[in-house]
Amino acid sequence: MKVPRPLPEPFASLPFTLQEAADAGISQRRLRHQGLGRPSRGLRVPTPTDESALGQQIRPYTQVTEFAAASHASAFLLWQFPGFLPGSDLPLLHISRPDAVAIMRRPGVKGHRGQFFADEITTLHGLLITTRVRTWLDCARLMSIDEITVVADHLLRIPRPELEDRSEPFATMDVLEDMLDRHKGTPGIRKARLALEQARVGADSAPETRLRLALAYAGLPEPELNAPTVLGPGVVRQPDLSYPEQKVAVEYDGEVHSDPARIIRDITREEDYARAGWLMVRISKLHMEDEAKGGVRKVRRALRSRGWAAGWKEK
Repeated sequence: MKVPRPLPEPFASLPFTLQEAADAGISQRRLRHQGLGRPSRGLRVPTPTDESALGQQIRPYTQVTEFAAASHASAFLLWQFPGFLPGSDLPLLHISRPDAVAIMRRPGVKGHRGQFFADEITTLHGLLITTRVRTWLDCARLMSIDEITVVADHLLRIPRPELEDRSEPFATMDVLEDMLDRHKGTPGIRKARLALEQARVGADSAPETRLRLALAYAGLPEPELNAPTVLGPGVVRQPDLSYPEQKVAVEYDGEVHSDPARIIRDITREEDYARAGWLMVRISKLHMEDEAKGGVRKVRRALRSRGWAAGWKEK
């Protein structure tokens, strides 16, 4: 059996369109070889495909069809939004087109249509994709209000330039509100509006947002989020959530806190709070189970020990 000549990169490892192959001088005979998968008309995929990243898989579909962009669950994953979107674990590529053209109908593709403004489509590593804010709205109808809030907090978060390659948030409250005003009546918009009412700037992670919401539902006062707190000369900490009046700091310790070096830093952190007369409440993944009831109890008791009182009963 004659072995075909290897395809040049990137055709040897990434999905591509027949037009791209023709432009690169690859013969029709080579493209008919059985070693290339044919997921849909006008597309070829080198085997194996299991290792192809989502963006690499979806890009040819947006190239072979006009006015097409990755959207919904695919965009949710590509933007690395926190939380879980129902259906995002299914092997479907989500692609949107304007409502003035036909919906995409190809094997393995979930087609969508909608009204798109020019600034709601962007590129990610060369892939046409709905913007983060438009993706947030598109996915809202499948998510709970709290999970929509988690993503909103993620978009609003002020980045740390020393740790990230950006200095501006992905979105502002005005930008999110404008997106909702543009698309009145779209599925999920009511939930998105309710989520935006409880979104806040300052949460650094999804667990922090979920804990903040659980505390609010339990009737506890609203905490400050990652606010710089002076604990002594030259000692400034940024607790995940804090209650300056009661001097209670709440820190969520994720898996990264199991690192030996991090453990040492956490001990130093706790000592800093203690010397300044602050009470530190450490919350773990275990406290976040069952709608964070364990975390709520722990914070409530800490606040009560510092003089806070409200009309509640201990559960």
